[in-house]
Amino acid sequence: MKFAIITHVPHIIEDNNYFAYAPYVSEMNVWAKYVEKLIVVAPLVQAEKTPVDTEYQHENIQFIAIEGFDVLSLNGLFRAVLKIPRISWTIFKAMQNADHIHLRCPGNVGFLGSIIQIAFRNKLKTAKYAGNWDPQSKQPWTYQLQQWILGNTFLTRNMQVLVYGDWEGSSKNIKPFFTATYQEIDKLPISKKEVKGRIAFVFVGTLVIGKNPLYAIQLVEFLSKKGYDVYLSLYGEGTERTALEQYVTAHQIEAVIELHGNQSKDTVQKAYQHSHFVVLPSDSEGWPKAIAEGMFWGCVPLATPVSCVPFMLDQGKRGILLAMDLVEDTKQIETLLHAPTDFDTKSKNASDWSRNYTLDVFEREIMDLLKPDSKRIK
Repeated sequence: MKFAIITHVPHIIEDNNYFAYAPYVSEMNVWAKYVEKLIVVAPLVQAEKTPVDTEYQHENIQFIAIEGFDVLSLNGLFRAVLKIPRISWTIFKAMQNADHIHLRCPGNVGFLGSIIQIAFRNKLKTAKYAGNWDPQSKQPWTYQLQQWILGNTFLTRNMQVLVYGDWEGSSKNIKPFFTATYQEIDKLPISKKEVKGRIAFVFVGTLVIGKNPLYAIQLVEFLSKKGYDVYLSLYGEGTERTALEQYVTAHQIEAVIELHGNQSKDTVQKAYQHSHFVVLPSDSEGWPKAIAEGMFWGCVPLATPVSCVPFMLDQGKRGILLAMDLVEDTKQIETLLHAPTDFDTKSKNASDWSRNYTLDVFEREIMDLLKPDSKRIK
């Protein structure tokens, strides 16, 4: 089977190997195990590898480079208009040469792919919508249009669209799905996390405004000022890092907050294992892997009720749904800190739930999706 991936994820080439953002590549390597040829249509950038990049594991990769583009500014829109015809033709030819078409959405390249795939009505197709599928949420118009095209079974044939969450009123080709980081063999015993002494919080994610890392810092700072022995470790890089460092220095909370930058999977795993809470006060998510990973190791999640997060946290039975109000959210955390039994219950509920979604289960689901007779939507 020739399997074509259409994605906006930037790629790097080094020693004839292709690298990209590790969570994405690790997932695609699962698909790649069951195909003879991997066709990757994606932007190629000149950059150095980082600890959060990893390589494709396949012996037969055809990489087709396209230019990245955006429509966020007038200049960007003008340049996009010039690039789109060539990019679209490249995507069309890759789809024409493939047995299975796989779109990564939402994104500019996925947007073009969602339109071009209409021409290939008889080919087996999947789309991974890694963003927030909630029809009631506020989304850019390009995202809404992608959702409409992918969910329209007249335009989009023979495709299963993998989304996070089970949304009422979805068309028959929409399949609730998940993602995974750990295997069954990773289910090591979890040491009981006593809510006494220093209480550890961990934030894992890109340091951008939409992830609200500053709120995570302020939340722990607020608890510290109330007399709690707390500590927050932040893992990730992003445009907000300098501003966050300046905030930490200006408020003299270096003993409470530490920014570690991008780190290896093993380092982040150890942080989860030694933390009481994993916090992600994000404005928008698909399936927040940092929350699922932290829960796997018994961290009580603190997350905003966006996308499928309320489902992940079972409406608060497996964690705390943040109100994005420092006073209110601090009260919720304090309540748990003063009720060790309730903390233990949430911690256990979190790990029990997360450990249902392993890479082994994920791989079995992928194998089913790749079968030629896999529930075709015609």
